[in-house]
Amino acid sequence: MVEELAQADDAVAACVGDAAWALAEDELVAALDAAHRLEQRLAAVKLALVREVDGRGTAVAQGASSTAVWLRERLRLTIPAARRLVDLAACVDAAPTAVRDALAAGAVSVEQVRVIADTVSTVQTAAGPEVADNAVAVLVDWAGQFDPMLLRKLSTRILDHVAPDIADSAAAAALDAEDARATRDRHLTISEQTNGRLRLTGTLDAETATLLRAAIDPLSAPAGPDDNRCAGQRRHDALADVCRLALRANELPDSGGDPAQIVVTTSYDGLTRQLSTGVLDLGLRLTPDTVRRLACDATILPAVLGGTGQVLDVGRQRRLISGPLRRALVLRDGGCAFPGCDRPPRWCDAHHIHHWADGGPTNLDNAVLLCGHHHRHIHHNDWTVRLGDDSHPEFIPPAWLDPDQLPRRNHYHRRT
Repeated sequence: MVEELAQADDAVAACVGDAAWALAEDELVAALDAAHRLEQRLAAVKLALVREVDGRGTAVAQGASSTAVWLRERLRLTIPAARRLVDLAACVDAAPTAVRDALAAGAVSVEQVRVIADTVSTVQTAAGPEVADNAVAVLVDWAGQFDPMLLRKLSTRILDHVAPDIADSAAAAALDAEDARATRDRHLTISEQTNGRLRLTGTLDAETATLLRAAIDPLSAPAGPDDNRCAGQRRHDALADVCRLALRANELPDSGGDPAQIVVTTSYDGLTRQLSTGVLDLGLRLTPDTVRRLACDATILPAVLGGTGQVLDVGRQRRLISGPLRRALVLRDGGCAFPGCDRPPRWCDAHHIHHWADGGPTNLDNAVLLCGHHHRHIHHNDWTVRLGDDSHPEFIPPAWLDPDQLPRRNHYHRRT
């Protein structure tokens, strides 16, 4: 096998240097089809090898804690990708012979194999092995026409095609099996990236997916005419808003004896001069602008250190806008005060107009409600905010946006 794979490697390498632009259109499409078919056939070989490595215990014998960890080091994969490879290998190994043959022939993809294997398992439980064999033939044929998502939808009614006499009675069993798979497959992976960023990947069951959509969809709409975020950025910020609301509710389980909170550590000089970074209690570093923005929020517990690392302050309540002061702020602003924004108070942070680190007091005349998006906008752009003659917030746009810099106000919220 090693020699044959080496020959295949040489053949593929010979294609890499070929100029695709020189191909006629029919040749281009044919080459793409051939490359895809070859990719699936190689996937069948790779998954068989992974399954054998896992079954032999090669990873543990070589000092790794699991096959996924061994694959991460050997193939330089992420842990989620390595685990998925091990799971797919097991799935393909358990699939009917006809399905494995179809994958080896490049007729189906590995994702389609997962769908077919799950469906055949359900059919065998509901109707027996003979009907399951008939289902394999139908599903492999469908796989040549439909992508994995549509194949999954069609497979829910496979008994209508292979065993119509028991289809209705088996529908409930199939639904239960699908629910069990959703429960089994649910997961959320949080992977650390560079500069303190996280990558979220996972699969939500139907109930959790509904809850997530209900929570973030209303917050994912543009926040006003100035909102130039793409849809993905708006969903990201909506998730952050939901997390802020959960922290503000004070109903999360305790963590180490303390209520759930975020601790930001920075030097006092660095904070006041905007020169120093901050560090979260998770060890992730933050920019000075981010530290100053987080210091506005009552759900953040700032820990300020002196030049020698001495703790000068941990969460002084006099600079956190909470309790009666926040309620007064809600009554005055009614929600995010930025022009054109309709976010309600529960999604908003309390922002110091004149930052506390620069000597700004914590009172109603030095505070304004801002949603997460516009809180970041104020801290990172040239907009300024002040209270007008009637003690309500007004925002001065940057000169590049409005050369006259005429003050703007929010007209969405009822004024008290």
